[in-house]
Amino acid sequence: MWEELRPLGRDSSSGGYRRFAWTGADTDCRAWFRAQAEARGLAYELDRNGNQWAWLGVTGHQDVAPGEAVVTGSHLDSVPDGGAFDGPLGVVSSFAALDELRGRGAEPTRPLAIVNFGDEEGARFGLACVGSRLSAGALTAEAAHRLRDGDGVTLPQAMERAGHDPEAIGPDPERLATIGAFVELHVEQGRALDLSGDPVGIASAIWPHGRWRFDFRGEANHAGTTRLEDRRDPMLSYAATVLAAREQARLTGALATFGKVSVEPNGVNAIPSLVRGWLDARAAGQDTLDTVITGIERAAAERAARDGVDLDVVRESFTPVVEFQHALRDELGALLGKKSERPVPVLGTGAGHDAGILSATVPTAMLFVRNPTGVSHSPAEAAAEDDCVAGVTALADVLEGLACR
Repeated sequence: MWEELRPLGRDSSSGGYRRFAWTGADTDCRAWFRAQAEARGLAYELDRNGNQWAWLGVTGHQDVAPGEAVVTGSHLDSVPDGGAFDGPLGVVSSFAALDELRGRGAEPTRPLAIVNFGDEEGARFGLACVGSRLSAGALTAEAAHRLRDGDGVTLPQAMERAGHDPEAIGPDPERLATIGAFVELHVEQGRALDLSGDPVGIASAIWPHGRWRFDFRGEANHAGTTRLEDRRDPMLSYAATVLAAREQARLTGALATFGKVSVEPNGVNAIPSLVRGWLDARAAGQDTLDTVITGIERAAAERAARDGVDLDVVRESFTPVVEFQHALRDELGALLGKKSERPVPVLGTGAGHDAGILSATVPTAMLFVRNPTGVSHSPAEAAAEDDCVAGVTALADVLEGLACR
């Protein structure tokens, strides 16, 4: 499976992946998912929001009673020049875990499904977890229709070009109501497991996190003729805000990153008229996150006033803290503890996931697989083969315990 996925959406110059929603690379990944489902005799479904489902034991969600299904899976899209494991490891491991269950002769007594959620990373339209947000009703169809990529292409236009009906998108409560447990396996995006020496861990919670857009508007002018004291340079305000974000994060133990920026008119010899920067901020608690954002906005406003620059701040997305259901989390710990000499570690994460979106309406849990470098969202993202196998085994043990009683 890895060899089949390896070339899809890979950039030869960076070695990373550019599997953006509703592009050719995304279409190739979707075709791969469907082929894997059909090769195993699973019933394939594409839901109204473009999420893919592969069902064992039923012909589709319409045959499942409320709360009966056990679902696993993740996503196949990537951030710009992302790594091979973030998302795909969960999908590949789901199919491999099903193969393992069949190899054990385990017979599911509950419907079992594998899912590929669309546009989890938000790399194209700027909003993470679009597929799961739409299904859960956390994103309205009207708001989704307003999403645009960097080239001005709207989400409906992109979906239509890829052969999906954008008028069909919206909440999918009947489908989600069938799910009694959703377990997402994911490569760890940090080094907690590497430091503890464990190949697999269980998620406790997802930190509250969000994305904010800072628009600094100054005055375009000639870089070679305009006196420094006559300038209204938004780049200075932006640069000072980047440093302020780092300082606020350091003081509070949070994380704050300006990872995307656009400049107008974007000329080497021109003072910018607009610098637009996107802030990603995360913290262990809501109060801490609020403190960080308030501090960054205050610093940005003070510097913008000093530079004669106008400032607008827009919160583009936000996800509150997610505490995974304790009963399901403890059940995973008990199932995995049967084959382990010591308790499976339970750890929090600052990364968002589809499991976090679904947790508001569906019992959810997550498994993490060790990442020896801790690097993620980069071609350097890694996981050892033995650890990936341990993840598959752990997921198979969990699915057997939940669905094969």
